[in-house]
Amino acid sequence: MGPEHGQARAQRDRLAGPPHRCPLRGAEKEGLAPTIAAKTGLVIDPYFSATKLAWFLEAIPRLRARAERGELAFGTIDTWLAWKLSGGGLHITDPSNASRTMLYDIHRGAWDDDLLRLFRVPRAMLPEVRPSSEIYGASMKGLLGAEVPISGLAGDQQAALFGQACHEAGMAKNTYGTGCFLLLNTGDKAIASRNGLITTCAAEAGVKQFALEGSVFIGGAVVQWLRDGLRLIRKSVDVEKLALSVPDSGGVYFVPAFTGLGAPHWDPYARGTVVGLTRGSTAGHIARAALESIAFQSAELLHAMEQDSGQPSKELRVDGGAAANDLLMQFQADLLGVAVVRPKVLETTALGAAYLAGLATGVWASREEIAKQWKVAKRFEPKMKREEAARRMEEWKRALDRARDWEKG
Repeated sequence: MGPEHGQARAQRDRLAGPPHRCPLRGAEKEGLAPTIAAKTGLVIDPYFSATKLAWFLEAIPRLRARAERGELAFGTIDTWLAWKLSGGGLHITDPSNASRTMLYDIHRGAWDDDLLRLFRVPRAMLPEVRPSSEIYGASMKGLLGAEVPISGLAGDQQAALFGQACHEAGMAKNTYGTGCFLLLNTGDKAIASRNGLITTCAAEAGVKQFALEGSVFIGGAVVQWLRDGLRLIRKSVDVEKLALSVPDSGGVYFVPAFTGLGAPHWDPYARGTVVGLTRGSTAGHIARAALESIAFQSAELLHAMEQDSGQPSKELRVDGGAAANDLLMQFQADLLGVAVVRPKVLETTALGAAYLAGLATGVWASREEIAKQWKVAKRFEPKMKREEAARRMEEWKRALDRARDWEKG
């Protein structure tokens, strides 16, 4: 290994720091949590931008001085893409992405001076916040063969909510990707969660809307781990066949807290746990428990949303790669006791982004026209008795207790 590689590795290791740590600790964190939640709708967690940005500004020599001189620009991935596509002409974001930074007041729709002082983030670094559907500018000449309008910005989950045509309050969707992200449209009301969820801005296209959101850090990634870590399957799609080789999980519960637990627990110190193993447990039982863990985590989110909103769910629209798994979708419906509805187009994040851009450029005239595009591919109705579903959820909670707070200390 040459000296350049050694230096690069040392720099990388120095910047990496301890994983899943937050600059706000102990009493300070507890005291600030209500204020931060009231302004941003978020919990204090290293998942969001502010704590990471604060760490960078402190840890890297001369970085703060450069930021204060206006030499540095910050943004989420949409900001970076708009900047690159426009040749540095656009430094922008939208409310759905800004609401992920823990620096944005979702009620006023503006960067918050108190939070900027708290995290010591210079305002000059921050992008301009624009609606999610608007012609902001165009790509630079020669990049795409023409000056293409840049006309849509949204966080991936808010884009999926839009792509699922969940335009009315009370409509919910769950995206089953590497993680799982469940959003409930709450209309023009920003509902403060009492049950471990976050309040977020939905995509802003003509009207300002909010959503309750729950994030599961490890969803489909647990199947990838079965494939790459344990090598129980060759391809991710093989997990359903392996799980169907047994009639149930045989009492095995798998908590895939590889990177801690997201909503509604927010425990960065939890770690992955498999409980209930016996001599009779097989690869099929582990595979089935892994799939069921995705549904258990998502069910916790929807139950929390029902408590926060005060309204029972009528159905759950689903998308993402793992939503193609019939066994998982049926178990999800069984746990929830409501229909799980899979649309014909599963890639609704990309679809929602296209809808937002198309609204601004006149491809579609209204959200109502877009809603008519949505079509059902398959509907999963609950079959499990409610007593059995409740028993399974209680056992899942017991397994969670054994995974929580593992790394602390």
